[in-house]
Parts: sequence; structure tokens; C-alpha cells
Amino acid sequence: MRRMPLLKRHSFSHDGLRFSYLDTEADRPVLLLLHAHWMGASDFEEIAPALADGWRVVALDQRGHGETDHGGALSIQAYIGDVDALLEAAGIDGPIVLLGHSFGGMVANLYAAARPDRVRGVIIEDIDVARNDHDDFMLAWSGVYASREALEQKIGSRLAPYLRKSMREAAGGWTLTFEPQEVLDSKAALNGDHWAEWLSHRCPALVIGGTNSRVVSGETLAEMARRRPNTRVVMIDAGHAVHVDKPAEFVDAVRQFLAAVG
Repeated sequence: MRRMPLLKRHSFSHDGLRFSYLDTEADRPVLLLLHAHWMGASDFEEIAPALADGWRVVALDQRGHGETDHGGALSIQAYIGDVDALLEAAGIDGPIVLLGHSFGGMVANLYAAARPDRVRGVIIEDIDVARNDHDDFMLAWSGVYASREALEQKIGSRLAPYLRKSMREAAGGWTLTFEPQEVLDSKAALNGDHWAEWLSHRCPALVIGGTNSRVVSGETLAEMARRRPNTRVVMIDAGHAVHVDKPAEFVDAVRQFLAAVG
């Protein structure tokens, strides 16, 4: 998929942290992209141009990820407040469509439940609304490595390709843009059963899953669509990061949804 220079980097201060985000700055309805743990706003750079036809695409580096500061509270209310602060900083008033991958999907669901008047549609990418996630194995990734190759080798061949945009050169070598312990704490803060929130908002919703995902089953995603009105599920031959594995198919499903939401 051809990359185009549509997204511009901006920042704002909130809750004692400096947040970073990408924005096409168009005078159009807003599609807000929320990334997964370990990732960042830049992971949407390849698909954003294909979603920008008729939409202002905004992608937030959530706290502790990408170019946003580390530290501060890690809680549901903090993540909801971060979205509110972004919308204020970017001058966004009208209702938005939220697209969230994994961690971002959890935040999208919880935000729509807390601020239903601000959300006109929700797209959830490969995440269950009830999670008990730990992933302590990531703690072994902490530290600085002599080379990018050494860091990728530590992470392993299955996951390293998805984290390449979350690797940066630092004093003494290469490290990750996120802190594994901070991510583990974030996962703990979001663990739990959030079915009540999922069933509380009534805006149109699209659930996208990867048929080869190791995170959530197609049966669970189908149940999310079955139990919630005005919701459909699309399964794509991909892993957990559907928009990375199969960007064209992912974009097609999202564009169809956005066309219906209008």
C-alpha cells in the first residue's frame, strides 16, 4: 500500500505528560485510531491514507507508547481522560468514529461507554471485551541492546516484525519505546469483564478479527456481534494485528463501515 505524507505530528500537555499524535488536519468527520500495547500511532501510517477519503484521520500515541511520555496513572479513567484531552487539543467537537486495535480496542469500548454522545461509531480490531492478560514474558525485553538485530533476536522472530516501529536508537545501543513493566501494569489495569460497557452504547459497531489470532477466537468475536445490536463481525485471514498482516482487506472492511456510518 503506497505511503503518502498526509499525517503531521503534533503534541499537547495533559496530566503532567506530553502526548504526541498524528493528524491529517482535514476539515472532515474524525476517525480516531488507537493502537495496541507495544505499538504506536505510527503503526497506522500505511493504512491512514486509504482511510482519509472523507475523514480526518487522527492517531494518538497513548501514554507510555510511541513519542508520548512515560509515567502517570495507568487506569481506565486515565485513558478516557487522555482521549478527552486529545479531542480538546485538536479542536474536535463533533462525534467521532473510534478504531482501536487490542489495547486501543479496550479503550475505544470504555470511552464509548463513558462518552456515548461523543462517539458515532466503534471499530474493534481483534480484542475480547473481557480479558485477563498478563504476558510477563515481555519483561525479558527490558534494557539496551548492542544492535537492532540483537533486540529483534531477544524478542523473537514471531513478534519482532510487529515491534520494529517501537524500536529506537538510544545511548549505548537499541531499546524499545515502551517499558515492558509499564505495559504489564497497563494490562492489569484494563483486565476484567467489560461486557456491560460493550452492551451499553448503541452506535454502529464493526468487529474485525484475525482467523489466525492467538489473542481471541472468532467464536468470541461472533458472540460480541450477536449480543450487541447494530454490530457486525468481519473475519480476515490474518493474525492479531490484522491491519498489519492484511492491510488491503482491513481497509476495505473499514471503508465499507465508514460509508454506512456516513
